[in-house]
Amino acid sequence: MLSWNSEVWERLSGPYGSAKHVPGLLQQLEQEFSQEVFNDLFQEYLFHQNSIYTATYAVMPSLAHHACTTSDVAVRKELFIHCGIIEASRDEQHQAPYPPSWTELADVVGSTVCTQMYIEYIKAIDQLRSLTEQVLTDAAELSTDDMKKRYILIADAAFRESYPVANMLMTFTEGDEYVAECPACENEVYIWPDENDAVPLKAYEQDPVFQPDQEAQAIIPASSWTDAETQALAERAARIGEQTLAAHLPYLAGETTCPACRENIAVWPALLSTFTM
Repeated sequence: MLSWNSEVWERLSGPYGSAKHVPGLLQQLEQEFSQEVFNDLFQEYLFHQNSIYTATYAVMPSLAHHACTTSDVAVRKELFIHCGIIEASRDEQHQAPYPPSWTELADVVGSTVCTQMYIEYIKAIDQLRSLTEQVLTDAAELSTDDMKKRYILIADAAFRESYPVANMLMTFTEGDEYVAECPACENEVYIWPDENDAVPLKAYEQDPVFQPDQEAQAIIPASSWTDAETQALAERAARIGEQTLAAHLPYLAGETTCPACRENIAVWPALLSTFTM
């Protein structure tokens, strides 16, 4: 972990420039967790429009340590979720000794520093992954809306290295719409709820918000979980009481007819195809 007085911080960057003020924010959080301070840290230095930065990697060990040592359930959940969002957004997974995009940074601070930063990031992810059972248990016991619970599932998927699933859930966080891509014709397939029908989801050729009168295609829900990821999601959603995703998953794991080309398609791989790295 970089020391707070390390000159390397000035060489690291966030979305808006230098990370030189990050150590001060981390010190404040270590003394007493403040949601306002954490929001400033996350939004100003660590994450912007699904992108993370060199400062993000350097901060993760501190956040993981805080998450693993706090006795505050709400703080642990907050850190678990946000660190999961970070991991889901990492577009250079499994790079060693450090991401190729760090070449210029390595020229300035040295390859040894970059290698150690990357190693410590991976260790931090392992530490956060170890909190999963506790966070899921806490979520099941607390009264939390489905949106917050979905973010827990996003973090869990990221820590399990199910990156396409984590990013799909993060894109459709409200659970009121999904967009797949037909593998046959490559047209978008809009998966939407029908408020006037007991069936949770149907498939449409065009965005139903703008074309409300178009014909819908039925989705045949899966009768069993043939995909390990949908089974894992279903079990976790049921465990923490995320009712929206639990109701949608059989349909997201089902089959439908592409509204554009009329080919039969499996919804789940069509849904994840645009999130595969």
